[in-house]
Amino acid sequence: MITVTVSEITAETAAVKCFRLCRSDGRPFAPYEAGAHVDVLGPSGITRQYSLCGPPGETGSYVIAVKREECSRGGSAALHDQVRVGHQLTIGEPRNLFALDPAAARHVLVAAGIGITPLLSMAYALHHTGSPFRLHYFATDRQQAAFVPLLENADFAADVTFHFGVGRSEQPEVLAAALADADTGTHVYTCGPKEFMHRVVDVATRALPEDHVHVEHFQPLEPTADAGEEFEVELDTGEVFRVPPGRSIVEVLAEGGIEVDTSCREGICGTCVLPVLDGVPEHRDNCLTRKEKAAGDQIATCVSRARTPRLVLEL
Repeated sequence: MITVTVSEITAETAAVKCFRLCRSDGRPFAPYEAGAHVDVLGPSGITRQYSLCGPPGETGSYVIAVKREECSRGGSAALHDQVRVGHQLTIGEPRNLFALDPAAARHVLVAAGIGITPLLSMAYALHHTGSPFRLHYFATDRQQAAFVPLLENADFAADVTFHFGVGRSEQPEVLAAALADADTGTHVYTCGPKEFMHRVVDVATRALPEDHVHVEHFQPLEPTADAGEEFEVELDTGEVFRVPPGRSIVEVLAEGGIEVDTSCREGICGTCVLPVLDGVPEHRDNCLTRKEKAAGDQIATCVSRARTPRLVLEL
């Protein structure tokens, strides 16, 4: 964890504030990959994940944008209401579950609302490397869209298209037009409200393979009433633990004196992911990609379970 000082706060919209963070020890940050996020421990004691939305090569500061959620459980509201310039926060090292695919010949970035944050860092990175891309930004109206002046005046402004006031029923048609020239080398990246991302995936996968469509989630999957079957977890140390219905692997291991690093405990941040050496996971997370889930060699131990009587995990 890193102690940081808030050096600047900007109101991007009535509901979105942008926080510029500098290391309190005066040292530079490490560069990060476009699409990365950090854990932020706010004044309420709640940890939340926020995308880094500045240029990835900028080491003097990190920038996050926080939308005040109407049903906030204390995370976003505390950052908005209690944090001032000069206050200190604690953040984690950047982690990336939403990386640009280096094999892509062309990138199409599709954002809605606060989902612009990871895609903004991607736009900076792609422009820096000269990689072909297009950024499509959907919002209810200009006033509710963050970073509009920045995007209009950016060096890559010609690669940005705004879509203001496009209703849900109109979005599939607009998305289809935006992706009309997608070819086999195109990769699509989307972040925004869950329903919006579903529409992007639906339209994009009509023309592209599923593994060419990348989604950023900051919400857990819908909870299931199924508590699951009991199974065993064997560690590469040889220790074996029983995981009963309704209990997580993380909880059971902690009771046995084995701590697994966790953050969200909702299956969205990826902190608790461990390698699977044997057995078949039952994935209940939103942090692993479809390709990673299909491979079956990783598991989010805070929420996921097993389809086989035993999983063998590597600590």
